[in-house]
Amino acid sequence: MSEWTTGQMPDLSGETVIVTGANSGLGFEGTRAFADAGATVVMACRSVERGSSAAEEISREVPDADLDVLELDLADLDSVAAFAEAFADEYDDLRCLCNNAGVMAIPYSETEDGFEMQLGVNHLGHFALTGHLLDTLRETDGESRVVTQSSGLHENGEMRFDDLHGERDYDKWGAYGQSKLANLLFAFELDRRLDEAGIDGVTSVGCHPGYADTNLQRRGPKQAGSTLRLAMMKVANAVVAQDAATGALPMLYAATAPDVRGGEYIGPSGFMNMRGPPAEDTPSREARDPERARRLWSVSEELTNVTYDLPEATATAD
Repeated sequence: MSEWTTGQMPDLSGETVIVTGANSGLGFEGTRAFADAGATVVMACRSVERGSSAAEEISREVPDADLDVLELDLADLDSVAAFAEAFADEYDDLRCLCNNAGVMAIPYSETEDGFEMQLGVNHLGHFALTGHLLDTLRETDGESRVVTQSSGLHENGEMRFDDLHGERDYDKWGAYGQSKLANLLFAFELDRRLDEAGIDGVTSVGCHPGYADTNLQRRGPKQAGSTLRLAMMKVANAVVAQDAATGALPMLYAATAPDVRGGEYIGPSGFMNMRGPPAEDTPSREARDPERARRLWSVSEELTNVTYDLPEATATAD
């Protein structure tokens, strides 16, 4: 596979894309690239003020950018439902949903619905959002995609179904790994269920940015009040990380490249899959486990009260 850049993105004029967490980091860079390719980008942001500031910044660089900032708090299922309703009131089609927003390694806290924050925001909020938008994705002419952002740290994750929310034993990195494993279990199970239903027009893909310098790494140390960890993170980012624009490439490739197939996992192809141009990567065996995925799907429907009109997949592990 030759080295891929945003210059190879297709013309997206007339297409609608949703990016969660669009006001900063990977979401900001992805939004800018989608807008530069001609897409209408719905910037799904917890803070409309920060989203609007980001939209203004992008518009200065992409003067004809078509951007729409809508409020979305993934830590509140009522907000997720309200966002989906507001989107449906304004738009009839959706070319790509980028489930990008996330939190990483933060002290224990809970969402509005009582979920552990990292699982709630990174997985359950996106599970509910995708479910609410599935009909629009299905009704869009041509191929639509759901791209779910994971992390290489999903390989350290374990689905602790007996203590899913860390109420008995919380470890912030363990919880993060679990949430990122959940992202891939969801992405691959969604693809299997779409196949089982014979739905060819919607494709589900997983991706990860490698090691990218974003605000995500700084939020945990800041919330914990650890100036030492924050300083160490800044040094690591300066030495090892690629910039956020490069980190966004796997998401953009997964969203637009014509050769991407459902159930793929896209990440950087360079040093230890932490940097470099996007290419197909290999997820952990646990991420490909259909039994674990079915169990997570059932639990997710129960917790969010969002159900998908899709049959249970019968596919075995890859």
